[in-house]
Amino acid sequence: MNHIPRKRFGQHFLTDPGIIDAIVRAIAPAADDAMVEIGPGLGALTRPLLQTLDHLHAVELDRDIITRLQQRFPPERLTIHSGDALTFDFTSLGGRIRVVGNLPYNISTPLLFHLSGAAGQLIDLHFMLQQEVVARMVAEPATAAYGRLSVMLQYHFTMEWLFSVPPQAFRPPPKVESAIVRLIPWRPLPYPAADEALFGRVVAAAFAQRRKTLRNTLKRFLGAEDFTALGIDAGRRAETLGVAEFAAIANYLHTNTTA
Repeated sequence: MNHIPRKRFGQHFLTDPGIIDAIVRAIAPAADDAMVEIGPGLGALTRPLLQTLDHLHAVELDRDIITRLQQRFPPERLTIHSGDALTFDFTSLGGRIRVVGNLPYNISTPLLFHLSGAAGQLIDLHFMLQQEVVARMVAEPATAAYGRLSVMLQYHFTMEWLFSVPPQAFRPPPKVESAIVRLIPWRPLPYPAADEALFGRVVAAAFAQRRKTLRNTLKRFLGAEDFTALGIDAGRRAETLGVAEFAAIANYLHTNTTA
């Protein structure tokens, strides 16, 4: 049966065999890997992954696609979790999980934040994403692409932009370039925050108004004497701070205030 891609699910199905082969080689699956695929779609990655894997989990929202996958792959090889990846508990699959997927572009950022919460139980993640998002993920401080997403993901992961993928590799072709990115959780975290929720609030506040200085964006958290104690110039902008400095701010607040 033919499946018509659905806009509300952000569906763009990968069809280029050369790109598919390159992705699978980058993932390098082993037979006994515990792996979950997000949004398997028409099985472009599912099929070659199962040529090596003994078993694969998949998280899929589209019921028509679930039916199609169930017809194509036996349940002892492919376990399908019907539902939204944004609410799926990835930790329920065990403690050493590999994650792969051609992520729907319309939910990619919240999904990356969701997966960050399970980073301690993941081995690695390989994703197809909008190229602009990958650029933001791996961006360095003091660059145009560097922002909240960069800091929050770099706190949890070391990341590598592997290669770009043209629109013509999909059906229907998206209006944007895509890229493959690899994320590997830090073990241990290089700059741990005593309160990760507080760390997240500080980062969000700092980048809420990019053009304003930290003196303004963090004024509800820090006064002049606090910036002095931290050794951070209050006249800097958020985009100039690395993960270590944001962690230092969060840890200072954790120790000295109830922010």
